[in-house]
Amino acid sequence: MAKDADVLSAGYLVKLAEEFGTPLYVYHAEKIEKQYHRLQQAFGVSRARFFYACKALTNLNILKLMNSLGSGLDTVSIQEVRLGLKAGFDPRNIIFTPNCVALDEIIEAKELGVHINIDNISILEQFGNKFGNSYPVCIRLNPHIMAGGNFKISTGHVDSKFGISIHQIRHIERVVKSTGLHVNGLHMHTGSEIKDVEVFLRGVEIMFEMAEYFNQLDFLDLGSGFKVAYRQGDPETDVEQLGKRMSDAFNDFSRKYNRPLEMWFEPGKFIVSQAGYFVVKANVIKTTTATVFVGVDSGFNHLIRPMFYDAFHLIRNISNPRGIERIYTVVGNICETDTFGWDRKINEVREGDYLVMYNAGAYGFEMSSNFNSRLKPAEVLVKNGKAHLIRTRDTINDLLRHQVDAETGRNFEIKQLQKAGADVNRQ
Repeated sequence: MAKDADVLSAGYLVKLAEEFGTPLYVYHAEKIEKQYHRLQQAFGVSRARFFYACKALTNLNILKLMNSLGSGLDTVSIQEVRLGLKAGFDPRNIIFTPNCVALDEIIEAKELGVHINIDNISILEQFGNKFGNSYPVCIRLNPHIMAGGNFKISTGHVDSKFGISIHQIRHIERVVKSTGLHVNGLHMHTGSEIKDVEVFLRGVEIMFEMAEYFNQLDFLDLGSGFKVAYRQGDPETDVEQLGKRMSDAFNDFSRKYNRPLEMWFEPGKFIVSQAGYFVVKANVIKTTTATVFVGVDSGFNHLIRPMFYDAFHLIRNISNPRGIERIYTVVGNICETDTFGWDRKINEVREGDYLVMYNAGAYGFEMSSNFNSRLKPAEVLVKNGKAHLIRTRDTINDLLRHQVDAETGRNFEIKQLQKAGADVNRQ
């Protein structure tokens, strides 16, 4: 490993690729810890709490690490809630913020004892009619702020499906009054990759205005959206400046509110993105009339962000880090256009070389699939200089696990393929 505690060296990543095979996701525990502690220090002057947004990466080992650091957990499905409980989180340290789910899922979360965040009036009214003031709820508001690095990850604008419009506050008041609901928190999340501190401050001012309509609040949840740098020179959220200014504003409001309030945040990408490395192998070098392609042993079935969000991930050749730079377009082995990077300067790539894509900790493995019946990669956690396998690579068994033979009504058996001469353990 490199001497820098934040970075895994090229040589170390090559060793991991040789030991565990590729494609391979690698996560660095010390970088995750550093990012979490950075947030704690930035907001250290106020009553701030952080709930890791586990939709970024839900491997149980990552959840256990976050729990050991004292983080709470932000979840968006009942399955994530159950994973959090399995990882050891206290239900009181889990917030459940679903979208467009049935009341049954909300009730299940209530029975598990977690914080519930409701983002539409229909469910708010149904929950209030059923439970009255017997179980507190948080309300997710839409502040009508356009923010975020991509329209697909902007969640607080007028056309967003998320949250209840701040202009429906009178309707919310009527539902709360008629059902007796106990509202103990307000929530907002405007989007991801927000680099302008003023966006957060504008949002919190709106939250302060909305808080005046409720007199029993325990917390204001400001979501997240902290941006990290994906390439050299990229702007990122100045969390130290944000922490100072947000804390000052929050403390001022808390004094006026005459009730102690906590400030909650739900960072996901900020905590795990830069801790993640995605290692692939160059299968072929293919030269066409216009382009030199590096075809690797992966595709958007393993890392969809470049195709889905036009996201940039720095790509380096870790097998030949001192080779002369050439221009390559890095593509995958899927029967669709699955380009990881166009016209990239990369040290000369030879067939069999290992490449690494940086900032792959958030929404990498988590959004992976078995498209083309390809197998999902393994995951490794590096902690205190030691590599731990935290997910085994898929086998053909995983593709067949839930398929049922229509003629016999039984699950397909691997031995049927073995009789046919298939190598069931081959990638």
